[in-house]
Amino acid sequence: MESTARAAIGGCDHGGNLKAQCCLVRDVLEFAEVNSSLNTTTMPDASISIWYVLAAATLTAVCTGLGVIPFLFVRTVSNRLLGLGNAMAAGLMLGASIGLIWEAWLLSVPRTVVGLFLGALLVVITGWLLPEDEDDDQPKVASLDKADLRKIVMLMAIMTAHSFAEGIGVGVSFGGREGFGTLISTAIAIHNIPEGIAIALVMIPRGVSKLKASLWSIFSSLPQPLMAVPAYLFVLSFRPILPIGLGLAAGAMFYMVFVELLPESRENASLLEVISICTLSAAAMVAYQWLM
Repeated sequence: MESTARAAIGGCDHGGNLKAQCCLVRDVLEFAEVNSSLNTTTMPDASISIWYVLAAATLTAVCTGLGVIPFLFVRTVSNRLLGLGNAMAAGLMLGASIGLIWEAWLLSVPRTVVGLFLGALLVVITGWLLPEDEDDDQPKVASLDKADLRKIVMLMAIMTAHSFAEGIGVGVSFGGREGFGTLISTAIAIHNIPEGIAIALVMIPRGVSKLKASLWSIFSSLPQPLMAVPAYLFVLSFRPILPIGLGLAAGAMFYMVFVELLPESRENASLLEVISICTLSAAAMVAYQWLM
């Protein structure tokens, strides 16, 4: 049986972050299917502690807070820098969503499409609950005007939904071969840093302090440790959910990029600057996921 299981999970190249994440669920779920077909238990390897899984997933969440580091060297944020920051955040989110769609597509095309639709719907509902207000005298909440608060809440909702899928990915990976969970959690931790940058690019120029932006970035990733342990314990039960979660996160990001961030970036930067920065940051994010 051991040789059969190893054969089921041995075929993917896990050298890069994006490649590793794309192979992640296929490997582990093929292993789970082998166990199921042989009428064996689907409980995880007892040699891996639940606390170890929780600690690894918590570390991935904490790494999101490192995204504020570049802002430690910036004292003031002009309107033009706000526009360029929105363009860069849009590019980073666009690159991340491409990776998410790729991962989900390999698992289930129909569930990916459902997830994309639900993701866009999530942003629409969030926007409906926080409508834009053209009144210049609108009240401020925690030193933020309503428009800025709306943008931040939408971003936090999207990134938090994204983290649910990543948490499932971490948990499922620890049900695979020895060392696979550590590899994937490390890859996701590194991947979370530019996601933290994207959050900081939206929050800090709108008046949120660097410390609070870091803490909110970590908060957006808390679903990772929350979902990792149950996903580790019940690999088969979480199998249908992951492509929907990945698609949902990607759909929400796409909507946020093209309906919110890019139009706003055009208000403070030229079209050429916005297109150039968005394209370069998206390409850098895709390359980063592929190489890490």
